[in-house]
Amino acid sequence: MKLNKILFLPLLALLAVSCADLDMPADGRATYKDIFGHYERTVVYANSCMGYILQPGLGYDGSPLASLCDEAQDASDYADGGISNWYNGMTTPLYNPAGDCWAHYYAGIRRCNNFLLYINDPEYCSPDFREEERQGWIAMVRVARAYYYLQLAKRYGAVPLLTIPYSTGHDYTADRRAPFEEVADFVISECRRALATPEPDGIFGFRWNINDSDRGKLTRGFAYAVMSETALFAASPLFFESGSKYTWEEAAAITKEALDQCLNHGYELYTSKPASTVAFGPYDYYCFTQSDPSRSIDKETIYESTSRMSVWMHCGLPTTPGQNKAGACPSQELVDCYETTDGQPVLDLERPYLDDDHLKPNYNRDNTLYRADDPYANRDPRFYGSIYYNGAKRYLDGRDGTVETFEGGNCGISSDVNERRYTRTGYYMRKFNNSRSGIDIEGDGFIAVYRLAELYLNFAEAAYQSAGPDVLVQSTVQGQALSARGAVDAVRARVGMPALPKGLTAAQFGLRYRNERRVELAFEEKRFFDVRRWKILGQTDAFVTGMKIEPAATGGYTYNRVKLMERGTASEKYLLFPVNQDDVTKMKDYTGVSWQNPGW
Repeated sequence: MKLNKILFLPLLALLAVSCADLDMPADGRATYKDIFGHYERTVVYANSCMGYILQPGLGYDGSPLASLCDEAQDASDYADGGISNWYNGMTTPLYNPAGDCWAHYYAGIRRCNNFLLYINDPEYCSPDFREEERQGWIAMVRVARAYYYLQLAKRYGAVPLLTIPYSTGHDYTADRRAPFEEVADFVISECRRALATPEPDGIFGFRWNINDSDRGKLTRGFAYAVMSETALFAASPLFFESGSKYTWEEAAAITKEALDQCLNHGYELYTSKPASTVAFGPYDYYCFTQSDPSRSIDKETIYESTSRMSVWMHCGLPTTPGQNKAGACPSQELVDCYETTDGQPVLDLERPYLDDDHLKPNYNRDNTLYRADDPYANRDPRFYGSIYYNGAKRYLDGRDGTVETFEGGNCGISSDVNERRYTRTGYYMRKFNNSRSGIDIEGDGFIAVYRLAELYLNFAEAAYQSAGPDVLVQSTVQGQALSARGAVDAVRARVGMPALPKGLTAAQFGLRYRNERRVELAFEEKRFFDVRRWKILGQTDAFVTGMKIEPAATGGYTYNRVKLMERGTASEKYLLFPVNQDDVTKMKDYTGVSWQNPGW
């Protein structure tokens, strides 16, 4: 399992050496006693345990994870590399274009296990550490390890639960893959153990509130977000098994507790209104503005990636100097999800398309604002902040620049499979993109790993599944009773969208909820996992469509939907990643059991 058994670590690889570290042996190695008997080295080791949180963003051949699901068609679809290999179904147990997360997260778990072992051993750990600070380190490392296990289980399902470092005499024949429910038990219990640590008054320990200089540290809000996500996945069709404790009722209780705790400690949806020359509204402004961990302005972000997106370069417009590719081109299916401003879906959500190729939209008869000859007018404000479309303003500060995605336009759709700088779908990604970004200004945003809007939506899903859309749910935590519809409406209200209708059945609400989640969390690396945990991959990921636009002889444009390449990633085996074959072979030799996931 790629968990080596080294008892000594190269000091220079472990930490940035300070003057206090220069009295180490000449070979540069430090024992664990050298590390945990020394304050600065212990701080660095604790921080390194939190360094395995994969940074969401432009990590897949310079494209977001949206390119690997039905949110987008990547402009690198025919170029050699991970994107085309994914689309062509070339994933194997020896090669995963989406990354070998198994080795990565277990490396983080190994480091966390070492820390938790030695920080509690008086033979290794200095007695001079502040107890409040030591307990804070332990809590944060516990939560980091819990998060790593959640990420593994989301991707691989059952995984081995390792809580102590492997010794040289470890009995591999006793190793087993723990089912998702067991992993969920561990993750939630570890978060609760961390949260049971008394909250300190000062700057040390496991806190709700941190300073801007503490960026990257885990907070109590992060622990609750991990619990919320874990409960949601455990109750979802992919992982729920008959008799499991993680019913939708249990998930509703846990997600409500997490939401209440964050609301009680000052988290709020971001509502700061920008100048019209900067952004369309609070939603897109939030998405390209870096958070402030002190939450003096941004009270929504719970934990944010430290990697700036640089959308302008990697998923940008060909009219932007320095752009190297169009990257993730939003799909027509995603565009269809944005309602009109009266709160009506554009398509009939129960049957959005009349044909299997998604070329014949089934329009919602109750929608009176949508016009097929002017399809981008009167849409949900999040559409304008997330998508560059034909006729979109490139700049908001008065500079010239209209996006032309019609054939022959300055950003026209590309039919040349070797051209990566122009859109495949007729759209470009705008979310996270500050229109002023370019060669001279890096002003694009950062993906939130967790934010409050997601916690609202997590609760809404569990609540409607367990009690229906309009039943008020209260938790053991002091907080306002809330219904599933109320939670969704809170997210919609932030952008000025009308509340959902009252009286929806659970099935009707479920369609509206999934549509809302898709719109609010677009390009945030949630949809890739949502279609898997809902087990609808075969309905969503076989292909996507785009919009081919041509100038009409009489003025205006004609709009024609086009189907893009078939993908080889919609089969059931893609619900879970394959386990690396090297590990499968080793563990089959030890245990006599194949650790490989179904279909691989």
